[in-house]
Amino acid sequence: MSDAGAASSAEAVSDGAASGMGERHASWLELFFDLVVVVAVAQLAHRLQHPTWGDVALFVILYYAVWSIWTSLTLYSNVRAEKTHLRSMLIGMFGIAVMAAAAPDVAHAIPGVGTHDKWFIAAYITCRVSASRSLQAASTVMTAWPAAQLGAGLTPWFASLGVEGEWRYYLWGLGIALDVTFSILQSRRPERLVKEMTAQADRLRARELRRAARGGKILEARYLEAPKVAVLDPAHLGERLGLFVIIVLGEAVMQVVIASSGLSWDWPLGLAAVAGFGLIVSLWWLTLQYGLSAVPEIHERGLKPYIALPAHYAMTAGITATAAGLGVVASAPAEHLHGGISWVLCGGLAVYFAASTVLGVASRAGRRWIWGWAVPSIVVPLLVAAIAGLVPAWSVVALLLAVALWRVVYKPAAPTAVPA
Repeated sequence: MSDAGAASSAEAVSDGAASGMGERHASWLELFFDLVVVVAVAQLAHRLQHPTWGDVALFVILYYAVWSIWTSLTLYSNVRAEKTHLRSMLIGMFGIAVMAAAAPDVAHAIPGVGTHDKWFIAAYITCRVSASRSLQAASTVMTAWPAAQLGAGLTPWFASLGVEGEWRYYLWGLGIALDVTFSILQSRRPERLVKEMTAQADRLRARELRRAARGGKILEARYLEAPKVAVLDPAHLGERLGLFVIIVLGEAVMQVVIASSGLSWDWPLGLAAVAGFGLIVSLWWLTLQYGLSAVPEIHERGLKPYIALPAHYAMTAGITATAAGLGVVASAPAEHLHGGISWVLCGGLAVYFAASTVLGVASRAGRRWIWGWAVPSIVVPLLVAAIAGLVPAWSVVALLLAVALWRVVYKPAAPTAVPA
């Protein structure tokens, strides 16, 4: 990632300067942890190859579940650095693996077996609780994204164990809404969250002191520590968020490569492959050049985590949806796209650019970029989706490539000379 891009990603998620902390990079443990996310993203992308609107809604929920665990443990390892517990990371890794294995059979009954919904629920709850306990054991208050520590949206997931049918998935959606809402509201008032967590710790300390006094024991050291605000390492976190983008871009490459196997390599497939690869490279270039936000000239201002993290979720989910669409196009490049796949392919790219635009507006990007580049890159993919059933599939990807290249070729306006 370029210096400007790295700075943009880093400052976009900064929760405070980590004074005296040298620059560090993703550890071998974190990179090992990411491997299971690769599998989970691939499984979720497969759910979108023949989509209905219900499939898309369920993808949004399942993707958030995987993303939230990855984010919680990434924040935990970011704060704890070399003190990160191997057990916490491995629990998360195994849990995501279970979720990935269960994902294709969520809301899809296997004859004689049923769905794997409850396995997915159990793995998700276990991982979230484990990540939360790890942060609490460190006596830190994660004001950047409180859901990572407090699990505000877990109650509907617990309740869904006793519910069958589509109401179960409505509860999952409610849990996500509570998670995101709670994190955004609490992140905007961190002093209130710290006060509440300190009061809770004081009550726990008083209770344990009474128990220790009755038993003639010495209070454990962990009860004596006062909660402190978690200080993020912005450079490390920016790198981790960027690596997640690389993971989903890799999924897009894999979709095209696998779909191309066993087919006649004629010119429509060649055009689809070149256009698809060009689209992937363009998205990678935007991340390389401008950082996570894909917005030029904002790295000096930065963004709050409660804006940057939801945008990261939306951008990576959008790329994953586009990846699923690219795989379908590569399997039949000369055919017309019908059903929901055209909206998944084009809509995914629109969501990516919409989230980028939100980051640009929040960071006060220039109006020239917003109206001349950002907004058109949202609108045009939706227009392409509307006509996708009338043109060959490879040409749809070529049009999306043109949209991405429009973002790539943006050149900042030359600074106005100040008269002497």
